Amino acid sequence: MTMSKQKLELTWIGKEKRPKLEPRILLEDPEKSYHAKRRVADNDIFDNRLIYGDNLLALKALEQEFSGKVKCIYIDPPFNTQQAFEHYDDGYEHSIWLGLIRDRAEALRRLLSDDGTLFVHIDDNELGYLIVLLDEVFGRANRVSVVSFKQGSATGHKSINPGVVSTTNFILIYAKNKSAWAPNRVFTARAERDKRYGQFIENFAEPYSGWRFTTLTKAFAQSLGISEKGIKKALGDQYEDLLSDFVMRHAQQVVRLARPDYNAVSSEARGMIDQSKTTPGEVLLLEREAHSNMYFSNGERILFYSDKLKLIDGQYVAGEPLTSLWDDILSNNLHNEGGVEFPKGKKPEALIKRCFDLATKPGDIVLDSFAGSGTTGAVAHKMGRRWIMVELGDHCHTHVIPRLKAVINGDDQGGISKAVGWQGGGGFRYYSLAPSLIVNDRWGNPVINPEYNGAQLAEALAKLEGFTYAPSETLWWRHGYSSERDFICVTTQNLSADQLQALSDEVGSDQSLLVCCSAFRGVTAAQAAQRWPNLTLKKIPRMVLARCEWGHDDYSLNVANLPMAEPDPIELPLPADVAKKSKIRKVAAGQGGLFGENE
Repeated sequence: MTMSKQKLELTWIGKEKRPKLEPRILLEDPEKSYHAKRRVADNDIFDNRLIYGDNLLALKALEQEFSGKVKCIYIDPPFNTQQAFEHYDDGYEHSIWLGLIRDRAEALRRLLSDDGTLFVHIDDNELGYLIVLLDEVFGRANRVSVVSFKQGSATGHKSINPGVVSTTNFILIYAKNKSAWAPNRVFTARAERDKRYGQFIENFAEPYSGWRFTTLTKAFAQSLGISEKGIKKALGDQYEDLLSDFVMRHAQQVVRLARPDYNAVSSEARGMIDQSKTTPGEVLLLEREAHSNMYFSNGERILFYSDKLKLIDGQYVAGEPLTSLWDDILSNNLHNEGGVEFPKGKKPEALIKRCFDLATKPGDIVLDSFAGSGTTGAVAHKMGRRWIMVELGDHCHTHVIPRLKAVINGDDQGGISKAVGWQGGGGFRYYSLAPSLIVNDRWGNPVINPEYNGAQLAEALAKLEGFTYAPSETLWWRHGYSSERDFICVTTQNLSADQLQALSDEVGSDQSLLVCCSAFRGVTAAQAAQRWPNLTLKKIPRMVLARCEWGHDDYSLNVANLPMAEPDPIELPLPADVAKKSKIRKVAAGQGGLFGENE
């Protein structure tokens, strides 16, 4: 920790180094995308995204389309425990780990909506450092909570060694903007019956003023036709379960009397308390419009067990407000969830559901950039949320895709399926990151990657220049837009002055066009700007060479991955059927143009 210019921050080796990320385009593979064979509901969601590739590059790729649109992010990053797990390296050196998380936290924050929420699952190895780091990225005022999540018990090998046995992980909750944050009210089921509710209204169906009270135990015994005195001995181990069931079936009649804080209640309630003391044995009612009614007897308020019941996972149970200790979500039998094995890495579906219950509603976009075994997407899908997941490991194909297919088909009835009534439906689109746009040719010169076809090149340059890629079906030169009057055109052609004049005429004086081309001849840049004010000319690849770190495919470690030598770049000629319709074809027939023959 250091104090510099009145700023409290966490420092580490290499903190000042930030990667210049290339905003890659995403390429869909229809063979790996998957949709339900039948529509189960009218609101089935098919535009979910599974992205295979480095998660930092993927977050950059999503930035243009999804900045400020993601409602909830749950990530379970590598814990930095110095252990080698089967499916990912969890032993990054400390400073590298901090840089890895900082870069991703900043990217995630840009994607979050103003009222969005970030959940980060972590253990105690980096907990303290991560809190300070996220305080710096999100602002300390936007830290919502540090939740302790009980994921194990002090049994087995954990209980052998002396000292404190670790049975918890932690979930850090941050709001993008706490002043705009509006979480949902979430309740958790009580593990045991609230034994303070020990009285029973015998004649609940009669007018409230003449209600008669007895003990809960007596009412329970009478319902079974046995003596109250020997009921515990008679029922043995079944006593508590049967009594709890009786309480749930008669929750409106099970009550307790509580003395209100006289100075904290309204004047009307105080008057009712005083009046009830003068009429012992009579129940008084205070009706309220904005709140539930209040009943009083002998100066005390009557509290009903039914008011404690909440609908949790499809069942009415005694609930209490969500706290910062989550010890009610069991991790036992977790290996069966999702039908995939992911030792030491899989998280309970109920845990992810609780995060989404707190911070989202159906239709919201949720994101997980450390997909792992795919739990986040499986839960989001079952809950009707739109989802984006990113995973670089092979388990994207061996674990995540099979799991999601089972969810979509309705075959996965584990996890939260029964709680939310999941029957299947929906789908997802599978994307991979495009290769780097710029590679070196055999002589070491930077050139456009020959793997790109014309459409991909246009999309990539549109993204780099901040344009939305949207090729027109009628205007061949319009590949994207930044406003209603500003457009972009991409070609590998060497444009002549005559071609530029023809293009300027087509664009018209009331619109502007950014032209990205290999070169232009016959005029200087200054002459072109003066002669065609509606055109802005840029040469590729020179226009983008200094923008990014080209050729980096893996930012998971601080290692440069050098690209192999590439073949010569290809020229992308203008298709004949499109060229015939253009004025440029009339001016420069056979000169080559916008797209390749293989498109």
